[in-house]
Amino acid sequence: MGSGAVWSELAPEWAAHWGGVAAPVHQRLIEATGTGPGTRVLDVGCGSGEFLAALSAAGAVVAGADPAPAMLDLARVRAPEADLRPAGFEDLPWSADSQDVVTAVNALQFADDTVDALTEAARVSRPGGLIAIANWAEGALSDLDAIEAALAAEAGEDPGPDGDLRVPGGLEEVLSEAGLSVREAGLVDVPWVVPDAVALVRGVLLGEDAAAQAAGTATVLEAARAFRTPDDGYRLVNRFRFAVGVVPA
Repeated sequence: MGSGAVWSELAPEWAAHWGGVAAPVHQRLIEATGTGPGTRVLDVGCGSGEFLAALSAAGAVVAGADPAPAMLDLARVRAPEADLRPAGFEDLPWSADSQDVVTAVNALQFADDTVDALTEAARVSRPGGLIAIANWAEGALSDLDAIEAALAAEAGEDPGPDGDLRVPGGLEEVLSEAGLSVREAGLVDVPWVVPDAVALVRGVLLGEDAAAQAAGTATVLEAARAFRTPDDGYRLVNRFRFAVGVVPA
């Protein structure tokens, strides 16, 4: 099953547990790119459309690409005015110079080749346009990493190193490799607040079958004890890195 089909299957539950989590990143990218009324913005890997809705609220003329049809269906509800098309990073079905800003939040890592993906993003951008990308920061900066590490240990696995896009300077490096000059980069706090243990487990173990979720519940809850709130919910503070590149004029 291709990635589009996988994410289509997960779309409703992903949107329920994770769709709004990156809202602080969305607002930071709107500020960093100067997006406002009339700005043409394409969000690649738009998922269930939360960023599209925020961009639209800022007055942007929005478009979105995602390879998962069910994600696009959800995005149409949140951003009915958006130009939505089924596509991934590698072949964006928009003409050259058609966008002022291209964004991608927690999406670039799914591209077959990140430099080629950014080159394609630059193609659809106007000269001097902006490419804004954001991804989870390194695990050491996110509370969620404690749970992921516990699950890995329970399975007898090594959590492994952070990916290239998560480490300091990683986003800036890939933008530079794609021929873009870096205008700004930074960190954004991204709290994940869930109402109860059931929501926590289902969010962390999203995509796992019922048996796997049952087997992992105790490990997740034990690892998350430090993040429990007085109302029996959970609050985990995580971080995203972002960077904004400028398309050559």
